[in-house]
Amino acid sequence: MEFSDCVKFANANPLTYIATMDGDQPRVRAFAMWFADATGFYYHTGTPKAVWRQFTKNPKVELCFYSPEGTGTMMRVAGAVEFLDDAALKERLVAERPWLLQIGVSGADDPKLAVFRVAHGEAYFWTLEQNMREAEAPRVRF
Repeated sequence: MEFSDCVKFANANPLTYIATMDGDQPRVRAFAMWFADATGFYYHTGTPKAVWRQFTKNPKVELCFYSPEGTGTMMRVAGAVEFLDDAALKERLVAERPWLLQIGVSGADDPKLAVFRVAHGEAYFWTLEQNMREAEAPRVRF
Protein backbone atom coordinates (compact mmCIF):
# COMPACT_ATOMS: atom_id res chain seq x y z
CA MET A 1 0.00 0.00 0.00
CA GLU A 2 1.22 3.48 -0.88
CA PHE A 3 0.09 6.98 0.06
CA SER A 4 -1.43 7.37 -3.42
CA ASP A 5 -3.91 4.61 -2.43
CA CYS A 6 -4.91 6.73 0.58
CA VAL A 7 -5.36 9.84 -1.57
CA LYS A 8 -7.51 7.92 -4.05
CA PHE A 9 -9.70 6.47 -1.28
CA ALA A 10 -10.13 9.88 0.41
CA ASN A 11 -11.13 11.63 -2.82
CA ALA A 12 -13.63 8.85 -3.58
CA ASN A 13 -15.05 9.06 -0.02
CA PRO A 14 -14.65 12.71 1.06
CA LEU A 15 -17.02 12.59 4.03
CA THR A 16 -14.58 12.54 6.94
CA TYR A 17 -15.12 12.13 10.64
CA ILE A 18 -12.51 14.17 12.48
CA ALA A 19 -11.71 13.54 16.13
CA THR A 20 -10.21 16.33 18.26
CA MET A 21 -9.69 16.88 21.95
CA ASP A 22 -11.50 19.51 24.00
CA GLY A 23 -9.58 19.37 27.26
CA ASP A 24 -9.98 15.73 28.24
CA GLN A 25 -13.19 15.25 26.21
CA PRO A 26 -12.94 13.77 22.69
CA ARG A 27 -15.07 15.53 20.05
CA VAL A 28 -15.98 14.05 16.67
CA ARG A 29 -17.71 15.72 13.79
CA ALA A 30 -18.18 15.19 10.06
CA PHE A 31 -16.31 17.35 7.54
CA ALA A 32 -16.63 17.43 3.78
CA MET A 33 -12.97 17.09 2.78
CA TRP A 34 -12.06 19.65 0.13
CA PHE A 35 -9.46 17.49 -1.65
CA ALA A 36 -6.50 15.21 -1.10
CA ASP A 37 -3.29 15.01 -3.09
CA ALA A 38 0.34 13.99 -2.59
CA THR A 39 0.75 16.88 -0.11
CA GLY A 40 -2.04 15.85 2.26
CA PHE A 41 -5.73 16.02 3.09
CA TYR A 42 -7.24 19.54 2.75
CA TYR A 43 -10.16 21.06 4.68
CA HIS A 44 -11.52 24.40 5.81
CA THR A 45 -13.40 25.71 8.80
CA GLY A 46 -14.36 28.97 10.46
CA THR A 47 -12.20 30.59 13.12
CA PRO A 48 -15.23 31.43 15.33
CA LYS A 49 -15.99 27.70 15.68
CA ALA A 50 -15.09 25.50 18.65
CA VAL A 51 -13.29 23.04 16.37
CA TRP A 52 -10.84 25.76 15.31
CA ARG A 53 -10.05 26.50 18.96
CA GLN A 54 -9.54 22.78 19.56
CA PHE A 55 -7.14 22.57 16.60
CA THR A 56 -5.11 25.53 17.88
CA LYS A 57 -4.83 24.09 21.41
CA ASN A 58 -3.99 20.55 20.26
CA PRO A 59 -3.38 20.02 16.54
CA LYS A 60 -3.37 16.21 16.82
CA VAL A 61 -6.34 14.66 15.04
CA GLU A 62 -7.61 11.40 13.71
CA LEU A 63 -9.49 11.31 10.41
CA CYS A 64 -11.84 8.50 9.48
CA PHE A 65 -13.06 7.90 5.93
CA TYR A 66 -15.58 5.14 5.17
CA SER A 67 -16.81 3.37 2.06
CA PRO A 68 -19.89 1.16 2.57
CA GLU A 69 -19.21 -0.89 -0.58
CA GLY A 70 -19.08 -4.62 -0.03
CA THR A 71 -18.60 -5.31 3.66
CA GLY A 72 -17.23 -1.79 4.17
CA THR A 73 -13.76 -0.28 4.27
CA MET A 74 -12.52 2.35 6.66
CA MET A 75 -9.35 4.41 6.36
CA ARG A 76 -8.01 5.93 9.56
CA VAL A 77 -5.41 8.68 9.48
CA ALA A 78 -3.54 9.97 12.53
CA GLY A 79 -1.68 13.25 12.17
CA ALA A 80 -1.67 16.92 13.04
CA VAL A 81 -3.51 19.87 11.55
CA GLU A 82 -1.42 22.54 9.88
CA PHE A 83 -3.05 25.87 8.98
CA LEU A 84 -2.28 27.36 5.56
CA ASP A 85 -2.35 31.12 5.14
CA ASP A 86 -2.11 30.98 1.35
CA ALA A 87 -4.08 33.61 -0.60
CA ALA A 88 -4.12 31.59 -3.85
CA LEU A 89 -5.38 28.50 -2.04
CA LYS A 90 -8.16 30.50 -0.35
CA GLU A 91 -9.13 32.07 -3.70
CA ARG A 92 -9.39 28.57 -5.17
CA LEU A 93 -11.49 27.43 -2.21
CA VAL A 94 -14.01 30.24 -2.57
CA ALA A 95 -14.18 29.66 -6.35
CA GLU A 96 -14.78 25.92 -5.89
CA ARG A 97 -17.12 26.32 -2.93
CA PRO A 98 -19.05 29.54 -3.60
CA TRP A 99 -21.64 28.53 -0.99
CA LEU A 100 -19.13 29.76 1.61
CA LEU A 101 -20.15 33.28 0.58
CA GLN A 102 -23.75 32.46 1.53
CA ILE A 103 -22.92 31.31 5.07
CA GLY A 104 -21.04 34.34 6.34
CA VAL A 105 -17.62 34.31 4.65
CA SER A 106 -17.04 37.63 2.88
CA GLY A 107 -14.30 36.36 0.57
CA ALA A 108 -10.94 34.63 0.38
CA ASP A 109 -9.33 37.25 2.63
CA ASP A 110 -11.92 36.91 5.39
CA PRO A 111 -10.11 36.21 8.68
CA LYS A 112 -12.98 33.89 9.66
CA LEU A 113 -11.90 31.46 6.91
CA ALA A 114 -9.24 28.92 7.86
CA VAL A 115 -7.73 26.38 5.47
CA PHE A 116 -5.94 23.42 6.98
CA ARG A 117 -4.44 20.13 6.00
CA VAL A 118 -3.07 16.98 7.51
CA ALA A 119 0.23 16.59 5.67
CA HIS A 120 2.14 14.11 7.84
CA GLY A 121 1.10 11.09 9.79
CA GLU A 122 0.12 7.47 9.49
CA ALA A 123 -2.78 5.86 7.64
CA TYR A 124 -4.21 2.39 7.44
CA PHE A 125 -7.21 0.61 6.01
CA TRP A 126 -9.58 -1.50 8.05
CA THR A 127 -11.98 -4.14 6.77
CA LEU A 128 -13.64 -7.10 8.44
CA GLU A 129 -10.48 -9.05 7.63
CA GLN A 130 -8.65 -6.93 10.25
CA ASN A 131 -11.42 -7.20 12.83
CA MET A 132 -9.78 -8.17 16.15
CA ARG A 133 -6.38 -7.79 14.42
CA GLU A 134 -6.33 -4.04 13.82
CA ALA A 135 -2.71 -3.70 14.98
CA GLU A 136 -1.62 -5.98 12.12
CA ALA A 137 -3.10 -3.77 9.37
CA PRO A 138 -0.28 -2.38 7.19
CA ARG A 139 0.50 1.30 7.88
CA VAL A 140 1.54 4.03 5.46
CA ARG A 141 3.68 6.87 6.82
CA PHE A 142 3.37 10.14 4.91
